[in-house]
This record gives sequence, C-alpha cells and structure tokens, in this order.
Amino acid sequence: MTPAIKSLTGRPAWKALEAHFDKVRDLNLRKLFADDRERGDRFRIEDVGLYLDYSKNRITSETVSLLLQLADECGLRAKIDAMFRGEKINITENRAVLHVALRAPKGTSIIVDGQDVVPEVHAVLDKMADFSERVRSGAWTGHTGKRIRNVINIGIGGSDLGPVMAYEALKHYSDRKMIFRFVSNVDGTDSAEAVQDLDPAETLFIVSSKTFTTLETMTNAHTARAWALQGLGGDPKAVAKHFVAVSTNAAKVSEFGIDTENMFGFWDWVGGRYSMDSAIGLSTMIAIGPDNFRAMLAGFHEVDEHFRTAPFERNLPVILGLLEVWYSDFFKAETVAVLPYEQYLKRFPAYLQQLTMESNGKHVTLEGLPTDYPTGPIYWGEPGTNGQHSFYQLIHQGTRLIPCDFIAFFKTLNPLGRHHDILIANVLAQSEALAFGKTAEEVKAEGTPDWLVPHRVFEGNRPSNTILAQELSPSTLGKLVALYEHSVFTQGAIWNIDSFDQWGVELGKVLAQRIIPELESKTEPDLKHDSSTNALIRRYRRLK
Repeated sequence: MTPAIKSLTGRPAWKALEAHFDKVRDLNLRKLFADDRERGDRFRIEDVGLYLDYSKNRITSETVSLLLQLADECGLRAKIDAMFRGEKINITENRAVLHVALRAPKGTSIIVDGQDVVPEVHAVLDKMADFSERVRSGAWTGHTGKRIRNVINIGIGGSDLGPVMAYEALKHYSDRKMIFRFVSNVDGTDSAEAVQDLDPAETLFIVSSKTFTTLETMTNAHTARAWALQGLGGDPKAVAKHFVAVSTNAAKVSEFGIDTENMFGFWDWVGGRYSMDSAIGLSTMIAIGPDNFRAMLAGFHEVDEHFRTAPFERNLPVILGLLEVWYSDFFKAETVAVLPYEQYLKRFPAYLQQLTMESNGKHVTLEGLPTDYPTGPIYWGEPGTNGQHSFYQLIHQGTRLIPCDFIAFFKTLNPLGRHHDILIANVLAQSEALAFGKTAEEVKAEGTPDWLVPHRVFEGNRPSNTILAQELSPSTLGKLVALYEHSVFTQGAIWNIDSFDQWGVELGKVLAQRIIPELESKTEPDLKHDSSTNALIRRYRRLK
C-alpha cells in the first residue's frame, strides 16, 4: 500500500487528475461519441445480473485510468479486505463494519473479536423465518384468538427507511391478504393514521430499536401499546401477543411487556442504515416470506463477492464510486439524482439519502483533520416518468451540473399493453437528451423563430449512468442496495473519512431532550438558549 499522505490532494494521482481535468473539463459528449464509435461498448460493465452503461459520462480512458490509480494510492483494496475480515474500521466507535456478514452463506466464516459471527446471523434468520411463517399461516394469533392481518413496523432512520423501501419495492411478492404500515415520525399524525382503520385484535407491532430507548420510536411504541390495550380490554398480558421487538436490550423489552422469546437481536457491527437485511427486516420477511427474503440476501451476497474480488476496472461499485468522486471533487457537482424507472422503487431514492449522506456527510478525515476537498454529495430523486414533468427541466436547462443514475428493467412485473415499452423509451430518451442536447442550428432547422431559439436550446453534456437488470426481483433488490452500499464505501475510502459513524445526528437529539421539559413545564421555565430559541419556545407555550 502507498504510504499515508496527510491529505488526499497531495497524492500523485490527485495531482494528475487536477491537470487532466484542466484538459478535459470542456470536452463535449457529442465529440467524445463522434470520435469513438465504440464508446458505448467500451464504457460498460455487465456482471452479477447488472448492466452498467457509464459511457455518457464526461470522462476519457485516461480519466478512468487516473481514478483507478487514485484508488490504488488510497489503499482501496486493503480497506475492502479489512472490512470483510471484520477489522474495526469504524474507528470513532471502535467497531467492525460487517453488513456483509448479514448475507454470508452458512459455512462461511467471519471473525469478530475471536468469534465467528456467521452462525449467529443464521440463528437469527432461522428464528425470524419460524416467526414469519407462524404469522403468515395464522398459527400465531392475537390475544383474542384472531389471526394477525395487520403488521405495523415502528422504528426510525435505518429501522424504518429500509423496511419501508423493501416493502414497497417487493410489494409484487407480498401477501396481499395482509396490511403493512410503517410508523417513524414522532409527529402524532403518523401514529394516528397508521391505526385509523385497524382492529387491535388483528394487529401486530414490530418495535425496532437497538437500545429500546430511542425517543421517537419508544414514544410511538407506547402510543401503540395504549391503543392496543384500549381495544383489547386493558389486560397487560395482551401486549405479548401483539408486540415483538428487534432490539438488544432484553430488560427494557421485558419491562414494556414483550416476551423476550420474541425479541430478535442484531449486533453493534451493523449500522442502522445497513441493517435492512438483518432482523430489522422482519416486517419484510413477513410480507414476502422467508424464501424471498433469502433470495434477497443471495442478491446482496453476489454483489458483495463481486466487490471483494473483481478487478477495479470491471468492478461495478468501484466505478460508480470513483465517478462520484470525479464529479464531486473536480466538477464541484453538489448533488446526484437517482431516477428509477420502476414505480415499485418509489422509496429507493429516499432510502439512498440516508445510506449515502449519513455515511459520507463528514468534514474531517480518519485522523481528525479538516478535509480540503468536498465529500458526500446530496442524493435525491423520484421515479420516472413523474420526475420528467417536474425537476428534469432544471437538469436539462438549468445552471447546475447534476449527474444522474437511471435505473430500469428489461421486464415489467405488470405487463399492461404498451406501458413498459413507453416507459423504457423514456428512460433511454432522457439519457440521450441529457448527453447530446439540441444545438441552436438544430432548433433553427425546425423553423423556430430567432427570438425563441435560445429558450429551446439544450446544451447537453449532462452526465448519466444507466443501470439495467432483468426484472425487479428480491434478488435484484439486494443487488441494487449492495451496489450503492459499496459505492459509498469506495467514496469514503478515497476521501479518507469514517463512513460508518453518524455523530451528526446526535446534537439535535440532545438539545431536544433539554427543550421537551421546557415546553411541557406547568410553570414558566428559566430559558437559557439564544434569543431566537427562547422567543420560539415562549411563543409555542403561549399558543399551543
């Protein structure tokens, strides 16, 4: 491995990329494609059931070569190996980072603190499968003997975004005789609407909180408990038939009234935003069944192994991650649009927001030094074709450079006449239009009046990736999530940051705990905040 250099920007490959960028920053995709008729074939990777076309990026072969050199100088291979070995690469919390262990097949071995964690993972998966089958079959009944028809997941952050996204993405495979809902926001409206039309006797709550102390989750859990008991005659024993926990705090779980036999554990080497394939995915398994859940895990594992073993020039997550570094740090692009042309993936961009921005929204290096380069672009998006009729205007003709990831599938799960052909025609047209635009000459040739020409010009040269797969199956979903997980890892490795802590979520939570009693106090509190916060607290108290 290249010896450590204090700053990324001091590395030889970085210096070479800066010089290279000065030469290619104004290159146009029109010219790049005109000069190289094979470009669309050369800048693509097909592996593990995924097809990545990255030819419509503002890159040359030299760009890719220098980015790969940068990856080598940053020790990316060694960092990947360290993660898979179970080393404690989350240095600020002294933890291993082993979401890859959650989908490791039986018989493999991953050691953390001298212990093989893979058998533990499969013990939890088997327990989840047994419970899921009992709920799905009706063998598990509620306090009154009725079968469970409604499942409500209560969590926040990674304990919510993953399960919500997975349920929506795999709804085609779910048991349609059951209702699944998700409560995360401490806003009481979220809880109220989730149970509005449900029978407590037929409702199961999954409370997901590692510590069983998370403010939002436990506030919502106690509200759900009160609602359930009110509808079930007030017997506290009913809680054990209508609540289960995904947690590691047996004492708190038992105190709540949940039988610890129905507590599903996970480990501190699983970050919340990487946990949808752990026990946090219990609602997903109940919805789609254990076999489909295991197929999703197999998809994750396929990409894990690809990331671990494929040469970087043919490595899907590595190439995606290096392209983000190229745009963030050299073009100074501040956002990335993720645009799935699949309605089932409507929550996928929201899921990626936490995965990417909580991971790489960091301003200091592993050594605690300020970065002198941008990190962590903003991820956002919406399914196509909806987005085409709203924010695509800015991507096409606005003043900001917004790299795009298009995601689409060769087959639809709901074949309805011409729908899918029209959908795919749109995704292909959008990437083509972004890349090549429309010149003033082309606009004039259509008979457009001179005064109108500037308004109808598309500059083009807007970069995009296109990611294709056969169809949206549980396996494919696992592959897509792992693809972005490891792209995030690649970016963090290059930026020399800790992608696995999230101290940025703490400060506001701590301050909120101080403000809550000030809002609820029966007497006027002695406020010691800034003048703005003090005034807002007083106004709220007066008007609530």
